[in-house]
Amino acid sequence: MLTLTDQADAIVTSLVTNQTEDNEAGLRIQPAEETDGQQTERFAVRVVDGPQPADQVIQGEGSPVFLDELVTDALDDKVLDANVDAEGTITFQVLAQR
Repeated sequence: MLTLTDQADAIVTSLVTNQTEDNEAGLRIQPAEETDGQQTERFAVRVVDGPQPADQVIQGEGSPVFLDELVTDALDDKVLDANVDAEGTITFQVLAQR
């Protein structure tokens, strides 16, 4: 199952609470849209009001992360990390579990 680093958990919670006051809201990870007709190994993230019926819910210390059913296998043995740069841009990274 996907796990979150402490930093990713804090950043997800901050991102979600800054965008909505909905108590059921979380960050949803889904497949990225194809570019130029080619399938990519990338994922898209967005704040949503709640999970879709088939989403896997990952609950850390803060806001939940919802995994689209199409990405659960790819992220099953991964760790989600996140960073914020000096300009406030959030970057998520998917790392191998140790």
